[in-house]
Amino acid sequence: MEFDLSKKYCYYFNEISKIPRGSRNEKAISDYVVLLAKKNGYAWKQDEVYNVIVEKPASAGYEHSEPVILQAHMDMVCEKNRDVEHDFEKDPLDLYVDEEGWLHARGTTLGADDGMGVAYMLAIMDDKDLKHPALQLVFTVMEEIGLYGAAALKKEDLHARRYINLDSGGENQTSVTSSGGARTEITRSLHFTGNRSNTYCLKVRGLQGGHSASCIRLERGNAILLAGRIAETLNCRFRDLRLADYNGGMKFNAIPRETDLVFASDADEKQLREETDRIAGQIKEELQYSDAGFRVKLESVETASKVLSAEDTAEILEFLFVLPNGLRHSSMAIENLTVASLNAGVVRIENDILYLDDLVRSALASHGDEVLHQLQLLCRRYGFGFRIIDRYYGWDYAKDSPLREILRDVLKEKGIEMKERSTHGGLECGIFKGLIPDLDIITYGPIEIGEHTPEEKLNLASFDRAYVNLLEVLKRCK
Repeated sequence: MEFDLSKKYCYYFNEISKIPRGSRNEKAISDYVVLLAKKNGYAWKQDEVYNVIVEKPASAGYEHSEPVILQAHMDMVCEKNRDVEHDFEKDPLDLYVDEEGWLHARGTTLGADDGMGVAYMLAIMDDKDLKHPALQLVFTVMEEIGLYGAAALKKEDLHARRYINLDSGGENQTSVTSSGGARTEITRSLHFTGNRSNTYCLKVRGLQGGHSASCIRLERGNAILLAGRIAETLNCRFRDLRLADYNGGMKFNAIPRETDLVFASDADEKQLREETDRIAGQIKEELQYSDAGFRVKLESVETASKVLSAEDTAEILEFLFVLPNGLRHSSMAIENLTVASLNAGVVRIENDILYLDDLVRSALASHGDEVLHQLQLLCRRYGFGFRIIDRYYGWDYAKDSPLREILRDVLKEKGIEMKERSTHGGLECGIFKGLIPDLDIITYGPIEIGEHTPEEKLNLASFDRAYVNLLEVLKRCK
């Protein structure tokens, strides 16, 4: 199958693939959207972070219909194979079509996430013959690094109560809920003293980890908190642990797989090892189905030059032992959907401060408020600092959705049974829902796989079909 540039959406996908558009580098693509809006004579607004809103008037016969928001994000994840020379700041993507009709970028991410949605919207903007109500075409930035573009939108700039998010592939499915999130930072100032005692490194390894949205319901072990649990149990017995270092996890939104906890102790080494093995054995039994590879190693290391006092160590370990984490609430409406959770993702000691990054996810704002308040109270009780770095709201499942029924009917007429997809991850839909509480939402898009990797590819036949389906949905939005 050819990549037919006579089709407007294919043409625009090809054009935006020439424009570097990694997150925080969206000015050029944003300006391109503005130029097309000017060319067509449409009202537009470009904000300070380079989000763009274009107003396309209703076609004849739709002047009194409720407007619809179409939305996609302009940024893409920039990843390439190691043997590929490509500068994402200036080089165009090298597109090609394989024998099975999939569009790729040679050696790099394709940017179909969410170039496919952007291309659809540019094609709709540039086609005067379509039938639809008034459209707000909202092009956002910085989605891939935290939904920051959508978070910068202003309520007064949005005037529709129907919304189609085009950052969702699958062709025969639509999302029905997403989670909000609050990234928090927990801190404690540390006061070290000299040390001459034996020093040990407690290493937690072999856990599966995973994304804190999709995998949190599987109750996989958290290396940071398991290391803290083992150290707390050791301290309850020997009463003399003094913390020297604590380092674990890689990203705030990933369940940590490995952690090193360094401490000093005058306890008998044999007894320390025996107690460590006993606790590790208990945890291994608990995790036999979720993390069969779990293992713990207690290593003697070079004597730490400075450690915390036994009192400060005890407070920190006790705090971590009682810190809530993992699955908090499950949906009663959708099977296997988590609606509230916590993930202690990264711990480190830096410049005499202990940092813990904790991510709270919740579909309902009230669940998020509850958990955040609990964390705040717990931090206050144990002398930790607490702040919310950023927060975005979720989108809870709505039993009734006229837009969803329109899409269902369009697909049904083509012999396709629509699937409803739910996620505990964050989508820009939640931010729009927070701005417009009575917003009716669907997501839609063609089939694309391998996003965020150089194996990303877009099915061109699906790209055709999904565009036709989208236009039909708009046509029925009378």
